[in-house]
Amino acid sequence: MTPETARPFLDIHPPVAEALAARRPVVALESTIITHGMPYPDNGTMAANVEKIITGEGAVPATIAVVDGRIKIGLSDGERESLAMTGDAMKLSRADLAFAVAEGRTGGTTVAATMICAAMAGISVFATGGIGGVHKGAEKSFDISADLDELARTPVIVVSAGAKAILDIEKTLEVLETRGVPVIGNGSEVMPAFWSRQSPYRAPLVLDSPEKIARLYQTRRALGLEGGMLVANPVPEDDEIPAAEMAAYIDAAQKAAEAQAVVGKAVTPFLLGKILELTGGRSLKTNIALVENNARLAARVAKAL
Repeated sequence: MTPETARPFLDIHPPVAEALAARRPVVALESTIITHGMPYPDNGTMAANVEKIITGEGAVPATIAVVDGRIKIGLSDGERESLAMTGDAMKLSRADLAFAVAEGRTGGTTVAATMICAAMAGISVFATGGIGGVHKGAEKSFDISADLDELARTPVIVVSAGAKAILDIEKTLEVLETRGVPVIGNGSEVMPAFWSRQSPYRAPLVLDSPEKIARLYQTRRALGLEGGMLVANPVPEDDEIPAAEMAAYIDAAQKAAEAQAVVGKAVTPFLLGKILELTGGRSLKTNIALVENNARLAARVAKAL
């Protein structure tokens, strides 16, 4: 869908529309973190704070979601709070985005769906927590997130804390390399692991400023190279849970998911919920800190563009 054909399905929040028309920096935000990633009221508070951080950095936030079949590019305060309280929202990716629009449904947009909608609206930078990727045991389950294919095809810079640590980070990096997606460590030669600053894996590329990230994006566009870029931004040191400690919680959560035969789109929300329980709430605090950290960097990249 091109931006022109998409227009009848989009509601662009007036401050976002004004910023886009004036070529001012805009940062897209996903909404599955609101609908499926955190409990209420933490989700609503987090979403409001992330928008404030982006505004404070001199950019305009655009939280993306589908509400009653309308693709919302930016939410009002009331719409965002209503979404935070919605108990039956769909979890939308490329496969079911159009279904939700056609059937008048409400849903949170994953990384993939947010990238699609951001590109429709002409937004080039997107801040999230962690991307989806290759699930552990994918050689049997074939459970690989659509986020990876979307990064290969949709020209949006995704600022994240890397792949979620519940995933197989090594295989996720292999798939991204195969798909031709640049993966950039922000000032770090090793890949972060979501709640933790370090994983055992090297960052394929390293850049140390928003201006350099913006220049790489512009160079790729000028060369006619398709697709987006993944920026892996480590969580601040004071907020991290060390990788060795997280490994035990992740292992216990994986075993619980297997015991309860949790599959498909339900896996990630189940694992995040279980880890929240096992860490006594610490994982949620870290999750919020890393999202806020990514929002700051994304706003600076948007300004540099």
